[in-house]
Amino acid sequence: MAVIFMAKIELLEQRLAQGAYNNTFQLLYGKNQKENQRARYQAVLGGFRKTFPTTKDVELFSAPGRTELGGNHTDHQHGCVVAASVDLDVVAAAGVNGEQVIRILSEGYPMVQVSLDSLSIVEEEKNTTNALIRGVAAGMRERGYQVGGFDAYVTSNVLQGSGLSSSAAFEVMVGTLVSHLFNQGQIDPVAVAQVGQYAENVYFGKPCGLLDQMACAVGGYVAIDFYNPQKPVVEKIEFNFSKTGHTMCIVDAGGSHADLTDDYAAITREMKQVAACFGKEVLRQVPPAEFYTALGSLRSKVEDRALLRAIHFFEENTRAQEMAHALRQKDFEGFRRVSLASGRSSFMYLQNVFTCKSPTEQKVSLALAVADVLLQGRGCFRIQGGGFAGTIQAFVPNDMVAGFKEKMEAVTGKGTCHLLSIRPVGGIKVEEEAVWQN
Repeated sequence: MAVIFMAKIELLEQRLAQGAYNNTFQLLYGKNQKENQRARYQAVLGGFRKTFPTTKDVELFSAPGRTELGGNHTDHQHGCVVAASVDLDVVAAAGVNGEQVIRILSEGYPMVQVSLDSLSIVEEEKNTTNALIRGVAAGMRERGYQVGGFDAYVTSNVLQGSGLSSSAAFEVMVGTLVSHLFNQGQIDPVAVAQVGQYAENVYFGKPCGLLDQMACAVGGYVAIDFYNPQKPVVEKIEFNFSKTGHTMCIVDAGGSHADLTDDYAAITREMKQVAACFGKEVLRQVPPAEFYTALGSLRSKVEDRALLRAIHFFEENTRAQEMAHALRQKDFEGFRRVSLASGRSSFMYLQNVFTCKSPTEQKVSLALAVADVLLQGRGCFRIQGGGFAGTIQAFVPNDMVAGFKEKMEAVTGKGTCHLLSIRPVGGIKVEEEAVWQN
């Protein structure tokens, strides 16, 4: 058996060394990253070999991080969003182990093991990687998919606490492994995303919408309407960002999302409080005109911040649709205007740029202010992802990128301004031929 295993992993290593995956790497990471990615994937195979020397077979997989473009905190209210997958990702070497246990070693972390004999919620596991793995496995089984034991060695360059959704990328990776190792790769990316959200909500214990997982699973530019979250309307939009004359910059302003669950939960809770005033569960079910007509009387029923956040939702839901239209029309100027408006609304009405637990610590607010000064009315900038800490997103004219990066990092720290690109696919099995169905 060891000979069979060695032959398989050595074949992958040989093909990597021969450049057989160069086209795939160019599609996923850009034309200048082939050497770096080849070394990265070879290191993953080496890690797998060392960690799981008796596992018979191995394949390579990738799941990207994501950037939200429009629709900040609209998804959990069944609203509209626009997002895209990025060229930072989780990479795994994985193989079936023939046991009823999932073992995952993420580079730099201890081994995680989850038994498939019992997939019930374990309260002590909440807020842990074990909970995410158990939740994905349980969600897949509940939907009737085959789930078995596997071993995986994982590495990730998706910045943690960055708003690029490292947790969603990991959940999508686990779902992608289940799809390809046990279900012939036939699990729809939408189902992979929904199971990932289920794992994070129910098993991990973090309330979140479906935006993060959906963008990571589907890939490319996607416009999503969550009016019916069980059957979201997902549209991939063909848009060549390289022709806009801008570069996407993600700036790590500092801070971590780790202690912010209460802040995220408050947004959902307060929006639902407003919806409940109309006898509805979420704001998407409330006609905007009806809300604005009742705004004065609502002040005696809910707090002012809840009303501001509701205003953000109604306007942001419209903006997300306008942004999708601009991308379809290849109208970058229209996209830019909507992005700026989205950022202003998140700052003023949604109020997710710093946590009230520490109001004098405003790393994200400062990064946004610096971007505003540096861009001088060009490009656009806004909060990235869930907010309260982490990163901002900026689309910077190419002739300003070098100066923007230098001056921004003088404030936020060296190596904090990341130049990213959009990748066209979501969670995948990585193969020599760069052709995938999504």
